[in-house]
Amino acid sequence: MLTTILWFIVVGAIIGAVARLLVPGKNPIGFLLTILVGVAGAILGGVVADALGAGTLVALVFALIIAAAGVFALTAMQTRGGGRSRWGARRRSY
Repeated sequence: MLTTILWFIVVGAIIGAVARLLVPGKNPIGFLLTILVGVAGAILGGVVADALGAGTLVALVFALIIAAAGVFALTAMQTRGGGRSRWGARRRSY
């Protein structure tokens, strides 16, 4: 059980990082949130691929697509605030 959880965290971190690279532009979400989105993508991609009776490669593709969509959605929510963060402070633009 612990091995499975650690495996999902490791694979999720990799999938989250790749998904973050696939989304164009600056990503204001942090590393921990990227890992969480990757873990969610890995789990959901595995469930969808298992429901379809597909193999591991299809599960990986689904996981990447789901994680990239999650990173894109979180990036859009973070940057939609008119240049302000959740706490009202101005963001720095580099």
